[in-house]
Amino acid sequence: QVQLVESGGGLVQAGGSLRLSCAASGRSIFSINAMGWYRQAPGKQRALVATITSGGNTKFADSVKGRFTISRDNAQDTVYLQMNSLKPEDTAVYYCNALSMRYEYWGQGTQVTVSS
Repeated sequence: QVQLVESGGGLVQAGGSLRLSCAASGRSIFSINAMGWYRQAPGKQRALVATITSGGNTKFADSVKGRFTISRDNAQDTVYLQMNSLKPEDTAVYYCNALSMRYEYWGQGTQVTVSS
């Protein structure tokens, strides 16, 4: 099993920045290949924001390219999402995600609200 705990959400004005953190723990943590962030806005489906593999390969949604970066501290089993130039349309619940060969894990979510 793997547990994911997110932190760093909050309220920010448009143009501002936030950094989300996701700490992984559990006895199956060694099996994680990739970690990432998804978001779900009201009335919309959960969608990929960014992912990073254990080797450092990254993938971003088109809507956040150039504004968001994702990084991973393998020693701390933590993944970060640095969000810059935030827009009101970035408002959503952000979920941490971890993938192993056999399982997928989710955090409880953290709210990000961007005011105009």
